[in-house]
Amino acid sequence: MQADFPAKLQCLFQSKRYKILYGGRGGAKSWGVARALLIMAASRPLRILCAREFQKSIKDSVHRLLSDQIKELGLDTFYEIQQTIIKGKNGSTFAFEGLKHNTTNIKSYEAVDIAWVEEAQNVSKTSWDILIPTIRAEGSEIWVTFNPELEDDATYQRFVVNPPTDSTVVKIGWADNPWFPSVLQQEMADLKQRDPDAYLNVWEGHCRKCLEGAIYAEELRKLQEDGRLCSVPYDASKQVDTFWDLGWADNTSIWFAQTVGMEIRVIDFYQNNLQSIQHYADTIRSRGYVLGTCYLPPDARAKQLGTGRSVEELLRSMGFTVVIVPMLSVADGIAAARTLFSSVWIDDRKCADGISDLRRYRYDVDPNTGTWSKQPLHDNSSHAADAWRYLAVGYRKPVTKQKDHYIPPSSWMGI
Repeated sequence: MQADFPAKLQCLFQSKRYKILYGGRGGAKSWGVARALLIMAASRPLRILCAREFQKSIKDSVHRLLSDQIKELGLDTFYEIQQTIIKGKNGSTFAFEGLKHNTTNIKSYEAVDIAWVEEAQNVSKTSWDILIPTIRAEGSEIWVTFNPELEDDATYQRFVVNPPTDSTVVKIGWADNPWFPSVLQQEMADLKQRDPDAYLNVWEGHCRKCLEGAIYAEELRKLQEDGRLCSVPYDASKQVDTFWDLGWADNTSIWFAQTVGMEIRVIDFYQNNLQSIQHYADTIRSRGYVLGTCYLPPDARAKQLGTGRSVEELLRSMGFTVVIVPMLSVADGIAAARTLFSSVWIDDRKCADGISDLRRYRYDVDPNTGTWSKQPLHDNSSHAADAWRYLAVGYRKPVTKQKDHYIPPSSWMGI
């Protein structure tokens, strides 16, 4: 079979445990990987896992990209394209999975030959810690493709700054692509003139100092400069409080913190979704900390449909001390969170995923004006940031008896 590739992608056909391709747009990274995997899987039986951090449906995967390349390569009669899987006549298979909160499914892929992680800039430390030891078949490989965002991202640090043994790391961009389309030449030139910093990130693959509209960029920068983003030991003589943001299909996020003198030490972080309250209760107890108070958001008072009990009531019935944080506006909560940063120390390893979410927490764009709005963007990063606001509000001042507010029954199903 004859197929063309940019010269820098010849590394895909060399034997390495890790193959890392990163850089700006237009370098044909994803296109080249899809084409290479299809050719290799046609020549010998391979089990290939195509993964990304978030995959709510098959539309979020590289299924369409692979399907298009099958047609381009004339392999229509060899591959059977099904709705959620692609099969070759020789037994090769392409499966598609999201990594986030999908531990059971991911651990079932230990026999795969190649795991391809696309858009890997968003993959968390926890997801890598689960995936990498899972891919353990003899001669198995992990292929990683991404456009860098922040230098502190788990993927950039793991594979570019400190690449593992037996890896090839290739930066590839538009200038390395002999088929770079002319229509994008003008788009690139326009962005370079309009926003040089954005151009360097989008097209040249340079890391951003911070994401555009990032809410806590300055505070996190100062935290790191002061050396307060570091290893933070657990003090067994002090209680550990937990600060929750509740979700079901969305994440439930929990920060673990201690007050030691005038310091607030944030020693741990956990988040998951589609799990019961019992699961979270068991998880925080399994950490082995001397537990103090569970600080919950106001919606923890809402009665759950089907049970007639609130999250507050459920945790109290399990023996936890529970406090509902004051009901403040998001803007006031963010203001409180900004002041919190000056007195906290955060464990950089146990809280890595939470820190990543705080870095990505940013304002939304007003669709009418195209400028930053006053409201944060609701995305996968906002749940940890909401729990951080409750940490700030809960520790900022004592919680007093509040007037009852009507909160409608919740459709949150975790009991």
